[in-house]
Amino acid sequence: MRKTFLKAIIISAIGFQTFADAQLFRTKDRMDKLESFDNQKFSWGFYLGVNNFDYKLVLDPMYGMSGQKSLVTSKSSYSFGAGLIGKMRINNNFDLRIEPGLQFVERELLFNTQINDIYSGGTTSNLPFDPIFLGEKDMLRTVKATYLDVPLMLEFHGDRWYNSRPYVAAGVNWMMNLQSNADSSDDNLQGLFRSTSSNFAWSAEVGIQLYFNRFKLTPAIRGTFMINDEVVSDNFTTPPYWTPAISSMKTRAIMFVLKFE
Repeated sequence: MRKTFLKAIIISAIGFQTFADAQLFRTKDRMDKLESFDNQKFSWGFYLGVNNFDYKLVLDPMYGMSGQKSLVTSKSSYSFGAGLIGKMRINNNFDLRIEPGLQFVERELLFNTQINDIYSGGTTSNLPFDPIFLGEKDMLRTVKATYLDVPLMLEFHGDRWYNSRPYVAAGVNWMMNLQSNADSSDDNLQGLFRSTSSNFAWSAEVGIQLYFNRFKLTPAIRGTFMINDEVVSDNFTTPPYWTPAISSMKTRAIMFVLKFE
């Protein structure tokens, strides 16, 4: 899948470079397009994106580490998202943007924590338990998430150069995980990994706005980083093979976005 994704990006980049050279950056006999578009107080649009979500894990030194070896690892995957754009003009260089959308995400967590059998007699943080054999279905958790992502961002853009304008933006996100299972009474003992439903993050973005006859196209790269810990702990009676091994777990994501306004 990654090879196919990289090939698509390379082909798209070559095609875009050829098109941009012919249509956007050739200065001879060319008129500026959508000259008054950015003078609007409010404007609207939508975006489509490809994203890569992963977890930043901080592991518990007792249950999540064996010497220098990490007992829990995460694996990211590529997915997609889409949403709407609302923009308010502040002045010639600043805009305020809100971009509510849905991000469809799937990640894997691998718990290589069979060694935690040594705590079966009980400790101050876990009850005594009967060790169980961790098969593949016990060690691997596929964590699906659908984030309702609502970023509020302040955009700073440079002066327009013919039919293009670079910009940077930064802001905060509220991210509601619609598949969190946070309120479920089941946990990893029943094969269910739970995470928090309401989350907060910060984002930074860089891109270039390209002006055409009828619309504005903006390719951009955005990084989003969760602020809060997303782990919902297993029930106290569950053996410490899973969430006790994780001190904190925070989403981090890179997105390639195409915006149409």
